[in-house]
Amino acid sequence: MPGHLIRRMQQIAVAVFHTEVEAAGIDITPVQYAALVRVAGNPGIDQVTLAGLIAYDRTTIAGVVDRLVQKNFLTRDVSPKDRRAKVLHITEAGKEALKVLTPAVERAQGVMLRGLDDAETAEFMRLLTKAMEAVNDLSRAPLRGRPSKS
Repeated sequence: MPGHLIRRMQQIAVAVFHTEVEAAGIDITPVQYAALVRVAGNPGIDQVTLAGLIAYDRTTIAGVVDRLVQKNFLTRDVSPKDRRAKVLHITEAGKEALKVLTPAVERAQGVMLRGLDDAETAEFMRLLTKAMEAVNDLSRAPLRGRPSKS
């Protein structure tokens, strides 16, 4: 069943991610990493937009951001355009963390797909993206925008 295999691969993906980033000496979750990457690429992004870009629930993104602020990886300020919104910026510590984390995450991706050759990896990613996009709107936290390669 695809649901079982997808759940099992998710379990493995999270375990491999944690193994690689812990070896790099940084305590961060996959969701926190995704948020950090998106903020780095979109300085001044608001929390609601960030939630859509990483397919995370709008009501719980604040907790992810809280932890990244506590780690001094992000700053969160009131938007000058909308006082109800919070805008995010990566800090120097966040940039340094990404320099260490990115190779670790790339290693994790390689481990996750090590049973596939390059052509199979490309085809797997194409099919996984196609399947995800076809049902994205069924999620409580649909992905808004294109997924990043990171």
